[in-house]
Amino acid sequence: MAKRLSKSRYTTYCQCPKALWLKVYKPDEATVDASVEARFESGNEVGDLAMGLFGPYVEVTTKHEDGSLDLNAMVEKTKQEMERGTEVICEASLTFESHYCAVDILRKTQGGWAIYEVKSSSFPEFDGQAARLEKYAPDIAYQKWVLTQCGINVTGTYLICLNSDYVRQGELDLQQLFVTVDMRELVENEYLKVPVRVSQALKVINNEAEPDLDLSEHCMKPYRCAFLEYCKQKHGVPTPSVFDIYGGKGRGGFTFAKKLACYQAGQITFEDLRGLSIGPIQNMQIEAALTGREHINPAGIRSFLYKLYYPLYFLDFETMQDAIPQYDGAKVYAQITFQYSLHIKESETAPYQHKEFLAPSDGSDPRRSLAERLCEHIPMNVCTLAYNMMFECGRIRELAALYPDLATHLLNIADHIVDLIDPFRAGDYYVPAMGGSFSIKSVLPALFPNDPELDYHNLDERCQNGGHAMTIFPKIKDMKPAEAAASREALLRYCELDTWAMVKVWEKLKEVAE
Repeated sequence: MAKRLSKSRYTTYCQCPKALWLKVYKPDEATVDASVEARFESGNEVGDLAMGLFGPYVEVTTKHEDGSLDLNAMVEKTKQEMERGTEVICEASLTFESHYCAVDILRKTQGGWAIYEVKSSSFPEFDGQAARLEKYAPDIAYQKWVLTQCGINVTGTYLICLNSDYVRQGELDLQQLFVTVDMRELVENEYLKVPVRVSQALKVINNEAEPDLDLSEHCMKPYRCAFLEYCKQKHGVPTPSVFDIYGGKGRGGFTFAKKLACYQAGQITFEDLRGLSIGPIQNMQIEAALTGREHINPAGIRSFLYKLYYPLYFLDFETMQDAIPQYDGAKVYAQITFQYSLHIKESETAPYQHKEFLAPSDGSDPRRSLAERLCEHIPMNVCTLAYNMMFECGRIRELAALYPDLATHLLNIADHIVDLIDPFRAGDYYVPAMGGSFSIKSVLPALFPNDPELDYHNLDERCQNGGHAMTIFPKIKDMKPAEAAASREALLRYCELDTWAMVKVWEKLKEVAE
């Protein structure tokens, strides 16, 4: 039986034919991280909310007993609703030969129907940058093509996304929350390509032979491909390779495009890359990997340590990120801080103290109580350490803007934060086991490879990383008491390890600087 083409499969083909084939024949080879799954959940939430944007609607989603979509029933329901003249049909499903698409919102207009594609991306209300929108055009163009083949006059093609300028105050305002962008021009350019692409995509999914396509820019454009690791192994890319080189920040960073250029020139292994002027940090990483030697610059580390003074406060935040703002004063995808851990060293000889805060799990806004407690726990003018401090500073400054009566104290804390990542990012301390990453999750096991107390994998499996923390906290309010208590405990121990890890890293820096 010939396989059906959907808009998801079509857009995958537009990025890479091999990715489409793998999606059909080897889906288990996909690598999907927790952040992608979280965005998928957010997309469902946004899509459900957008259904009410144009008033009353009929949703045709229908499922079998096993929970899978009943596409035939959805197509039939869509036909019936269109014949009735229903103004707004959500998940409108149509087929033409072996082609299928579900339109997020199909809206009746004078002389036809308009397509509205809903995405959980966020844009400023009056953003006109076509380059940021063009990646959505193939999806909408395919929908227009299927509808047109079914004899439907498509009168408009639109993208609905979240308004990043919107700040919630009171009840959620759907008209302000969403931005509607007319995609006519971009879709027209893509629409002409659809028939040929459809024909080629069908050949791919109905051919059991795996396409022989090498790594290219499409591995990361417009999205990171879930099959990238599979394809690297398929083409014999070793570990480590050029793709494991530290990327860096800014225009001078060693980007994927630069790594790809090296790969295509046969400069793949670290031996191949040795001697090339890639960048000082990257060259240091290569030498350390090939020789097995640590790189330590005691003078640079001492220069960093001289910035610190007692008492020392080691701070780490945990946040959740809602696509739809849940609280007054919040924007879409705002980082809502709900927890912190704090290790305190009053003097060189004083024992460590630990303080922590975890907001109630009742769905209420956690920010005010957290900000108040933070001001109680961290005095003004003390030295606070954070790892990759832009995150903590950003959250503190947001709290200061939200609560003017606490702003002076909060901003003082932010102004006295020192970044513990600095000596690693500067190349003053590098261990081969870091693997080109300076995140604390890479630095800690590299510096303390055999310490079970510093191994995040030994924590409760409910919370072993920031992604777990971000997703578990908002779910606790719906858990049974025993599970809720265990989840809160898991959050506390995870965040505590984050700041204790900072303590151990600081102690190691002092040790190697002597």
